[in-house]
Amino acid sequence: MLSVFLIFIIGLITISSAVHILDGGSKKMIIVQALAFCVGLCAMSVFIFIDYNKFKEYRRYLYVLNIFLLLLVYVPGLGVKIAGARSWINLGVLNFQTSELVKISFILCFASFMEDKKGEINKIKDLIPIGLYCSPVLLMLLKQPDLGTTIVFISIIAGMLFVCDMDLKLIRNLILILLIAIPVIYPNLENHQKQRIDEFFDNYQLNQSIIAIGSGKVFGKGLYQGTQNRYNFLPVQESDFIFAVLVEETGLLGASILCLLFLLFLIRILRIAAISKDFYGSLVCTGVLFMFLYQIVQNIGMTIGLMPITGVTLPFVSYGGSSMVTSFMALGLVLNVSMRRRKINF
Repeated sequence: MLSVFLIFIIGLITISSAVHILDGGSKKMIIVQALAFCVGLCAMSVFIFIDYNKFKEYRRYLYVLNIFLLLLVYVPGLGVKIAGARSWINLGVLNFQTSELVKISFILCFASFMEDKKGEINKIKDLIPIGLYCSPVLLMLLKQPDLGTTIVFISIIAGMLFVCDMDLKLIRNLILILLIAIPVIYPNLENHQKQRIDEFFDNYQLNQSIIAIGSGKVFGKGLYQGTQNRYNFLPVQESDFIFAVLVEETGLLGASILCLLFLLFLIRILRIAAISKDFYGSLVCTGVLFMFLYQIVQNIGMTIGLMPITGVTLPFVSYGGSSMVTSFMALGLVLNVSMRRRKINF
């Protein structure tokens, strides 16, 4: 919790710079982010209170809930389209991305589905029921279309498969199949998805991000003094490119502190997964671990040109109420497993 609190404070300060608060910028995003933090803490408390094993009893209902939430975005007057993706519902005071909540319910029901499959995934045919189980959620996300969130789900699935002692030869074969399938998959992507991949090699926005990060040098230009940020050269600087804002103003030192906090955070989740009293708890923590790990690597990677730009937020740092609340729900699950790691014998 200490690492999360420090990461949040760093994010809130960086958002205040991204919205130019000292130059008369709107305080709305800062207020929304702070409120989302408070709501997230409440949601985390609820998830801590309920024994995580109780969720296994409702895995079928959770699976149906996933489908229902993803279909809500198509309800006229409720679903809204933002940045080319129909992934949001309008709740009046704010827009909520339903796929964020689906991350949590999917981790819970998929962990229950995989609990008895440890050591039994050795051939392609063993993946068929797993593929059938995951396909409806993944296909609906692609339909929205939301490629970035789809890859987050794939990362969650891959992480759980790995801890189920999936045969290494099978992993190798799947990677080869994926590489071979790329020429088939690419032509069927949406135009804006192709554009993001193409721009990975030559992108004005990426170039501005790299300039911002490079100009920060070791100690940065100082808080609220980043020129790339102040003159709006950075795109979506309060969310997608928040890391570039941070590094321009705090330099390598600030980037290192943030990355160290994330590393400690991830190591702690890994530790809790290892000491869980049962395999279901380990799978839940693994799902959360890979969800956070991919988002961190993807967001930071895309700002420095190592990953394609997909619009994935940086947990606890980027602006976004849906992401903040979901992250705390996931954290609540991990703390839940940690608190109940010892079996009680009568």
